[in-house]
Amino acid sequence: MPRKPRFFLPDVPVHIVQRGHSREPVFFEAGDYQAYLGWLEEAAERYHCDIHAYALMTNHIHILATPHDKQGISRMMQYVGRRYVPYINHTYGSSGSLWQKP
Repeated sequence: MPRKPRFFLPDVPVHIVQRGHSREPVFFEAGDYQAYLGWLEEAAERYHCDIHAYALMTNHIHILATPHDKQGISRMMQYVGRRYVPYINHTYGSSGSLWQKP
C-alpha cells in the first residue's frame, strides 16, 4: 500500500523519523554517519529544505526540517536514501532494504 501524502504547510517545520528495517542498525561506523550527513546536506540544499536539528541514532534517525515547497521533504529523503542504502549494501556486503516501511 502506498504511503499517504505528506501534510504540507509552507514554512512549517516537519519532524521526520525513519527507522531501520526490523529496528536493525543503519549506522555501523563513524564513516557511515559522515556519509549520511554529507548526502543530507546536499539534498537539503538541492530541494530547499532548512535543517534545524537532527539525531542519528544507531538504528533510526530524527530530522527537524522546514521545506519551502510541497515536495521538498519527500525529494530530500529520497535523494539521501538512493545514495545511502547502496553505500551500506556495498560497504557491508548486504542487500535489500535498509529502512522500515511507513
